[in-house]
Amino acid sequence: MSRQRGLNRFYGLLSDLTNRVGGTRKLKDCTGYMEWPARGVYFFLEPGTTRASSDQSRVTRIGTHAVSAGSSTSLWDRLKQHYGTGSGSSNHPHGGNHRGSVYRKRVGEAIIERYGLHDDYPDWDARWSSIDRDRSAVRDEEYILERRVSAYIREQPFVWLAVDDEPSPESQRASIERNAIALLSHYQRAAVDPRPDGWLGNDSRSEKIRESGLWNVNHVDEEYDPTFLDDLQAAVDDTASV
Repeated sequence: MSRQRGLNRFYGLLSDLTNRVGGTRKLKDCTGYMEWPARGVYFFLEPGTTRASSDQSRVTRIGTHAVSAGSSTSLWDRLKQHYGTGSGSSNHPHGGNHRGSVYRKRVGEAIIERYGLHDDYPDWDARWSSIDRDRSAVRDEEYILERRVSAYIREQPFVWLAVDDEPSPESQRASIERNAIALLSHYQRAAVDPRPDGWLGNDSRSEKIRESGLWNVNHVDEEYDPTFLDDLQAAVDDTASV
């Protein structure tokens, strides 16, 4: 199967999935009280930009959770990490923890690069173990950027795929995530659906993000197995709205 045909089938299935779940959602409108599937794969879309061959919004982030044996993380647990803190947070409402969400971390990096904010956020890339300062002071310092990251991510439409298999690196969820990223990635290959110049990811520090057109780093340099689309179709057929 050619990559173009694979992409067309993928986006066709994504359209079917969107219809099955009653349309895309935005994290700003979501809560844990919704009937999320226990486990699944999620696809974030870039608002206002479409594929070169159609009016479908492009996928810019793919993820799953609980791929380590014994992990109990749910789909909503992972989405909540990207969402950040709510209005009821006593210290940092509508902020978040980019050290617990790679998606948040990468979006924040790109904002720093785009607007030249390096001096304002010197520890954004650093792990806690390497920061020789009071953690509460660092959190206070990073709060404004965490809010900007929350505002950006919460406006990204997304859809989810229910795949309730056991946590494992060999799980079907991990396979769908890995192969979907490899299929959509432009890294070191011709861009079938190039991102517009204004996409925030173009300012990322990561070459893989800039060149792949995805907020993903893992699997963007791999080849995809076309048979994963059959597994994707089966999972779409089994997914219900929340």
